[in-house]
Parts: sequence; structure tokens; C-alpha cells
Amino acid sequence: MTGVELGLLALGGLLVLIALRMPIGVALLAVSFAGLWALMGWRVAWGALGVIPYQFAANWILSSVPMFLLLGFICYHTRLTQGLFDAARLWLSGLPGGLAIAAVFGASGFAAVSGSSVACSATMGRIAIPEMLKARYHPELATGTLAVAGTIGALIPPSIILILYGIIAQVPVTGLFLGGIAAGLITAAGYIIVILIRVKLDPSLAPSLDEKATFAEKLAALRETWPVILLVIGIFGGLFSGVFTPTEAGAVGAMLATIIAAFKRTLTLRAFTDSILETVTTTAALIIIGIGASLLTRFLALSGTGDWLSQAVLSMGAEPLVIITGIVLLYLLLGMFLEPIGAMLLTLPIVLPIIGETGFSLLWFGVLLCKLLEIGMITPPVGMNVFVIKSVVGNLVSTSAIFRGIFWFLVMDLALVVLFIAVPDLILFLPATFG
Repeated sequence: MTGVELGLLALGGLLVLIALRMPIGVALLAVSFAGLWALMGWRVAWGALGVIPYQFAANWILSSVPMFLLLGFICYHTRLTQGLFDAARLWLSGLPGGLAIAAVFGASGFAAVSGSSVACSATMGRIAIPEMLKARYHPELATGTLAVAGTIGALIPPSIILILYGIIAQVPVTGLFLGGIAAGLITAAGYIIVILIRVKLDPSLAPSLDEKATFAEKLAALRETWPVILLVIGIFGGLFSGVFTPTEAGAVGAMLATIIAAFKRTLTLRAFTDSILETVTTTAALIIIGIGASLLTRFLALSGTGDWLSQAVLSMGAEPLVIITGIVLLYLLLGMFLEPIGAMLLTLPIVLPIIGETGFSLLWFGVLLCKLLEIGMITPPVGMNVFVIKSVVGNLVSTSAIFRGIFWFLVMDLALVVLFIAVPDLILFLPATFG
């Protein structure tokens, strides 16, 4: 059996293990180790298992992952973002679907201190959905809005997906963050357009609110957003001005969040310990997946499978636009069954060489990939954000109703993907200007 044949057999076995619901990190480790053993013997396999985990885990920028996770979990457990929705609600209540638009604004603000779409949906869902249902908003609009708004959490930095992509693809994380800001804000604007159009066409989806806030009340609500504003200025002001690196930014953000929560007296011992525990468990899971992906990359390189697959695609002579369309369809399909980071790390060893050979910017592709992976967070049958929102609303809204609620937002997402491919400068403008 040749190396390429062995590699293809291993990839097939990997897909089988994932289909059998084996954790993707364990599946990656098992298949890569077995493949190296079959290809080059047990000494090489054990040697790789001893060296590669250290090489991956010792990457300096990887230390920003637990810090940004800690920042997000502290903000989540101490409710530092409560004021975002309250302020947006008062200022935007006069617009059609004002509460839903306020939820998108709130999610965009929380995204700047979270890095996780699941945390974003869960946090803003607990705050905004009860308010919308009380205002007699249609349950599908209320829940669908929060499910999709959460996806902004992985686009606007700090984004764990973008950090890991930067490590794997050797792309500056600061540039990816700037591109993510552009894509995240455009996505938020797209969602707001969907809400405005739907409510204009069918006002029964979001009845007008009777409350009339005074200007003084609106200003008072804005003052309650200071924790997030201070965090954003502290983290991104220092990061993009060059005062500290992305790695240091995570630590600074976690420290600032802790201090602010203590000052507001919302930092309880339970909240802090829960934040630490969730940070440790999430980081451990991400590192295991990352180590497995690194082992798979080494195996595919030694067996020649990665180069063979890349050349097989390129030898078809397809235009770059056709190739990128195929890659988009691949990730949309994978997103229906796999969680985002697993899908990304599983495929990058094969996809990155193709992107490089076709002349696309790796920075642009990283942000586009993040957008594609987040679409997977709202598409059936997995749709993690949908099930997060379901856990928030309980029996008040059915899962099928939530999936129906995301339909028009999903159409907008697909339109935005086409837009990002047609006009790459929408993503590359900020990195080119400030990177």
C-alpha cells in the first residue's frame, strides 16, 4: 500500500469515527497515530506523539486563548453586558422591530469581549428574549434573531477561531482581528436589514412599543454601558496601537473584566470559580483538538496525501472562483454536522495549500472561513446556537420554530458570503489600512 493510499484510508476511517460520534480530538489523535505507525513504524509514531503536542502547545500566541476565554466567561457570569441591551432598547425602540435590533446591537457589543458565539447567544438570549416575548414579538423572530446574532461573537475579536487559524496558517492575528471587525459589523448590518424589512412587511411580528423614554433616561442608560466600553478601549486600543501583543491583550482583558466586576460588586466567588472551571475545560478540549490536527498534518505530509489531494483539485484546471465555490460548499456541508473548530482543524491541512496556489489572500480566507463556520452554528441538524436558545426559552418555543426563525437571516448570511467573495476589500480594507 502506498503512502497516499494509506492516507486516504486513514481519512475515510476518520470520517467513520466522527460519524460514530467519537469526540473529534480523540478521533484525530487515534487516526494520525495509527497512520504514522503503519507508515513509518511505532518508533516514529511514538516520537511524533512525544514531540508534536509540545510544539503545538508551546506556541506563544496560543496562551491568548485561555485568557480571552476567561474574559468572556467573567463577562458572562457577572452580567457586565446587561447595560448594552438596556441602552439599545431605549434608543432603538422607535424603529420597526426595535427590540430585535437592540438585541443585534447588544450581541455585537458582547462579541467584543467574548470570542464565542455560543456564549454570545446564551448571554443575550437570557437578557433579550424575555423582553421581546413580553412585548408580544413573534417567538420565531425573537428566538431566531438571538440565534443568529450570536454568530457575530466569533467574527468580532477576540475570536478563538481567528486566533487558531492564525496559528495554523501563519497569518498575523492582528490583521485577522481587523478583518473580523469589518465582517462582523457588515453581518450585524445585514441582520438589522432583515429585521427592518420583515417587520415593515408584517408589523404583527413586532408590535410597536408604548414606552417613551426621555432623553435623560436614554443618557442614563448609555452610562450603564461603561464596563464594555472600558474593556473594548483597554483591549483593542492597546492591541491596535501596538502597546501589547494579542497574547498580552487576552491577559489584560481578563484582568480588566475581573477588576470591573469586583468594582460593580457582581464578582461572586461562585461566578469566579465557574469562570475558571469553564475556561480550563474549554481550553483543554481546544488543545486536544489542535494537537490531533497537528498530528494529522504531519501524517498527511509524510504520506504525501495532502499534496496529492491539493494537486488533484488544482489539476482539474478549474477557475479560482470555481475552486473557492467548492470550498464554500464543503464548509457549509461540514457545518451541518461538525462543531466549527473541529471542522476547521480537520480540513485546513488540505485546504490551505489550495488557497495558496490559487492566489487568494490567506488573511481574507481566514475571515471568510470564520463566517462559513458560524453559519454552521445555525443550520440543521446540529445548529448549536439554536439549541442554546432552546435551553434559554425551554418549552415556550419549539426547536422547529427557532429553526424557522433563522431562515431569512440564513439567506442574508449566504448573500454576505457571496459579497465577501465578490469584493474581498470589504474584509481586507481595515488590515491594509491599520495592520
